[in-house]
Amino acid sequence: MVRPAPNIRQVAELAGVSVGTVSNVLNRPELVTSHTRERVQAAIKELKFVRNDSARQLRLGRSRTLGLVVLDISNPFFTDVARGVEETANREGLAVIVCNSDDDSAKEASHLDLLAEMRVQGVLINPVQESDSRIAMLRERGIPVVLFDRQASSADECSVAVDDVLGGRQAAAHLIDHGHQKITFLGGPYSLRQIRERHEGALAAVRDLGADVSIDVLSTSAPHVGAGRTAGDEIAALPATERPTAVFCANDLLALGLLQALTHAGIRVPQDVAIVGYDDIEFAAAAAVPLTSVRQPRQKLGRTAAEQLLDETTNPGHRHQQVVFEPELIVRDSSSGTR
Repeated sequence: MVRPAPNIRQVAELAGVSVGTVSNVLNRPELVTSHTRERVQAAIKELKFVRNDSARQLRLGRSRTLGLVVLDISNPFFTDVARGVEETANREGLAVIVCNSDDDSAKEASHLDLLAEMRVQGVLINPVQESDSRIAMLRERGIPVVLFDRQASSADECSVAVDDVLGGRQAAAHLIDHGHQKITFLGGPYSLRQIRERHEGALAAVRDLGADVSIDVLSTSAPHVGAGRTAGDEIAALPATERPTAVFCANDLLALGLLQALTHAGIRVPQDVAIVGYDDIEFAAAAAVPLTSVRQPRQKLGRTAAEQLLDETTNPGHRHQQVVFEPELIVRDSSSGTR
């Protein structure tokens, strides 16, 4: 049978003081004599008393937590962003509650309602939709919200994002520079801004650099490894003369699934089909054929977003910022070998 945790009244009884005195030792020790403090601390140690700080924080109007809502926690990109957020929050003595929306608006709304009930100090979110009434509701309640991996649509909110149009352009320009004229863009769903902008950047590179280059689209229902494998099977089933010579994938998970399927079908990467991914997650460099990828500063993105959020919660002179980082193309074997 689990014994109930000792409470503050038991500490007071053992120390021979009032509950108010124990409270002062915990919260305002300068009001208590050293002798009395020692008695109370000895009782706390003997009983193994651990204070319940949540009620006190809620009485003050907010908890010592931040909310982080991500689209897909299984994607290592979001794991790295969360590390950056946690690193910044921990320095300030705060904890981070991570919520996974699964790219589902209803699930996201439920998480936001719960975080509001918990009175978190603020929320960082990569929202499912371009605009969300619940995000506006949080701000109306005095809970700051910072968008990450999404550029804010107005100057009166903070955001931290990466220039995905530039990233898409870098990927396609690299493939064009290596002589590829038949490129496929693999990605989806197009409801995700990141997917659309990476495709837009690739199209811009083709318009500007590749007079004889074509770029087709192979859509996926989700940016996951399984969808990449399915796409790879489709490409492998094509006659060799109809296959693309290069595929730009909207993220690394798709690229890794594609690489698996093509390799299993005996199609050489990059000699038969070159591959470029996006995000440069840790697994990209460790793939059987190291993956060329557009690198996003994932942990820096998380740190910067958390810094903005904390500044808004504590600084009366806070000024909203819309930070946009530049991506970097990291070239590896999947696109740079001899064709």
